[in-house]
Amino acid sequence: MTDGTRQMLHHYRREISLVIAILAIAAVLAVVAPGFFTFGNQRDLVMANMPVLIVAVGMTLVILTGQIDISVGSLFAICSVAAGVFAKMGLPTPIAGLAACLVGALFGALNGVLVAYVRIPSIVVTLAVMVALRDGLRWVTQGAWVQDLPPAFQWFGASQASSERITIGCAILLLISAAWGLRNLAGGRAVYATGSNQTAARLAGIDPRRVIFSVFTLTGVLTGLSALFNSVRFNQIPSNAGVGMEMQVIAAVIVGGTSVSGGRGTVAGTLLGVILLGIIGPGLTFLGISAYWELAIQGGVILAAVAMDAAGVHSGKYAGNLAAERA
Repeated sequence: MTDGTRQMLHHYRREISLVIAILAIAAVLAVVAPGFFTFGNQRDLVMANMPVLIVAVGMTLVILTGQIDISVGSLFAICSVAAGVFAKMGLPTPIAGLAACLVGALFGALNGVLVAYVRIPSIVVTLAVMVALRDGLRWVTQGAWVQDLPPAFQWFGASQASSERITIGCAILLLISAAWGLRNLAGGRAVYATGSNQTAARLAGIDPRRVIFSVFTLTGVLTGLSALFNSVRFNQIPSNAGVGMEMQVIAAVIVGGTSVSGGRGTVAGTLLGVILLGIIGPGLTFLGISAYWELAIQGGVILAAVAMDAAGVHSGKYAGNLAAERA
């Protein structure tokens, strides 16, 4: 094995381990519960996890900068209701979707300002925003769902198959763009630099505050986009949408190998994290195991991922210290 191959395997070790875990689970399900792989079940599984995947792309950027956003679930509900209300006002579905994304951008920008410029810890800011948005929406709607949506809203006014192809196509384009941008654009390198060392990034001419503000705003936009794609699947929109989404999104990003301390991670890893966590619940159901174990298993997977991340950081520091001593 050449040094280049060895370095590549080491660099993508988390992604490789996730692929192995996914294949192992798939092999067990193929033997014990082959019904899991029917077309209808796979389609439902993909569409159910598509909103999580879209928001997780934005969350990857946030965590890469060393921050966190636990308000995405509440913002998802706000954007979902906003899309439905705008559609009922007579706006075409694409315009209603853009308006929902604008709502997401505004609240994402609010998070970004408070974290980047006011310097309030992101966990505090987004926790407060999460509670405020959820309770505010409950007060405004009185718990009522958005109903009597115009026919052109559901499935974008097209067939279910066409709407699903649009959603999947947009998600694939988003994944490719985010992965390419992080690797090749100056903005992507600025995200990594900000998460690795803000002081060094500042000395290199990067404004960490602007980077942090931008990733929070972009996450808000993507939350609005995911809310639109999820809302058009139904003929009414619940005011309590997105409950627990922040847990799913953050878990997928961390399990996918993005370091909680920032500076390390890939969009491909996030995709694999979404796939792994997304098949646990349905897989348990097909195996005849109580779905109550899903959160426990997810928690264990997250804990293992964080432990691996911490072990990698400590081993890297130890190797660096050892090299310095030898020098």
